[in-house]
Amino acid sequence: MIDVLNDFLFPESEKLLHHALPAAKRLAILRRRLKGRGLPVIYVNDNFGHWRSDFKEQIARCTSSDCPGHEVAMLLLPEADDYFVLKPKHSGFYATPLEVLLGHLGVRELVLTGFAGDICVLCTAYDAHMRDYGLTIVSDCVASETERANRVALEQMKANLNARVVRSSSLIRSGTRP
Repeated sequence: MIDVLNDFLFPESEKLLHHALPAAKRLAILRRRLKGRGLPVIYVNDNFGHWRSDFKEQIARCTSSDCPGHEVAMLLLPEADDYFVLKPKHSGFYATPLEVLLGHLGVRELVLTGFAGDICVLCTAYDAHMRDYGLTIVSDCVASETERANRVALEQMKANLNARVVRSSSLIRSGTRP
């Protein structure tokens, strides 16, 4: 789950938030179902320039009632057995322990969701592909500032990264692992 704990305190954030809230509602349902199948949940989150913050501070900032991202964050609050990786740039792999964590968990297939599809999700998908991870992108649980930007990013991931692009309903209905 990429950048889902987000304060939405940046230029043009209202455009992203408009698309992120419906995606977060679907993602909350999907997350619960996939966790029920024993899949680990990993929050890969930008620190949004708060270099002295940690995971708890990130959650506190994003769930504050005066934070624009409050409603999204409240829908997607981590549980005690979830994992969290703070990232300094767009890709979840750049300068983070994500690859080591995935190795520890024995993960070779990733289900990517989050915000912004055309930046952070896309960069993470490219880096995952370069590391030979299988990719499933949940199209209705990914949001960008515009529908067009999101659609183009999803098309790139499918065409260039051999990603399987599916809707959350297909993973929720399916009795098999993603």
